[in-house]
Amino acid sequence: MHDSNLPPPSTPEGVVVRKRRKGIYILPNLFTLAALFGGFYAVVMAMNGRFDLAAAGVFGAMVLDSLDGRVARMTNTQSAFGEQMDSLSDMVSFGAAPALIAYVWSLQALGRWGWIAAFVYCACAALRLARFNVNTGVVDKRWFQGLPSPAAAALVTGFVWLLDDYGYNRLEAAWVMFAVALYAGLTMVTNVPFYSFKDISMKRSVPFAVVVLMALAIAVINIHPPIVLFALFVAYGLSGYVVYGWRKAKGMQTSVISTSTDEPDERGLHR
Repeated sequence: MHDSNLPPPSTPEGVVVRKRRKGIYILPNLFTLAALFGGFYAVVMAMNGRFDLAAAGVFGAMVLDSLDGRVARMTNTQSAFGEQMDSLSDMVSFGAAPALIAYVWSLQALGRWGWIAAFVYCACAALRLARFNVNTGVVDKRWFQGLPSPAAAALVTGFVWLLDDYGYNRLEAAWVMFAVALYAGLTMVTNVPFYSFKDISMKRSVPFAVVVLMALAIAVINIHPPIVLFALFVAYGLSGYVVYGWRKAKGMQTSVISTSTDEPDERGLHR
């Protein structure tokens, strides 16, 4: 046993001791990169006038974004790098991409009002993600503080996808697109509570009827994806205000922030 009073043993002369390099976990970051590609793909398709594929890219990014965190937790491969990477990917896929899609589709017809609406949405997405990063430690995990950025992106791109699918004159819908972009953007930065579904455990057993309902839900979505998906996210985008109004009427606390006065833990958190 080494005596604490003696100096630590020295390494042999000429031997170089190298520190072990920190690696990057492949699996969760692969999902994050795939989600980032979905957002990039959406922008490219919008520039090429393929708004159906642009919307599909954003919705695909949503699915992949919901999986990377779960995969990291299931495989115990969480890392600060992955958390920061996820946040940057979200900004591209759910912030910049929907704003550019909406602008190219119809907002550019409104001149400066069009790019202002697109910028407000993009800026609100950045503010929402930054607030999430620093407030994660003090927010009830069952609720989101404001509309989550993937749902806001689904509202904007879902609207584009739906009207494009029906061949609606996009110039005539410019002001409606203006209103949708502002609603989605500003709702992201409100304190309205939106259910997060994070208290639903994927590891617990469920009744057989739940699996049947999931199969039916998938079948209903496939009847006409633009209508069904947009309707679902419209309902979700309004649900927060319903919950807020119900809590207000019952005299309950409307904020999802805890009453703790401690500063939140600001380690690289995401979404």
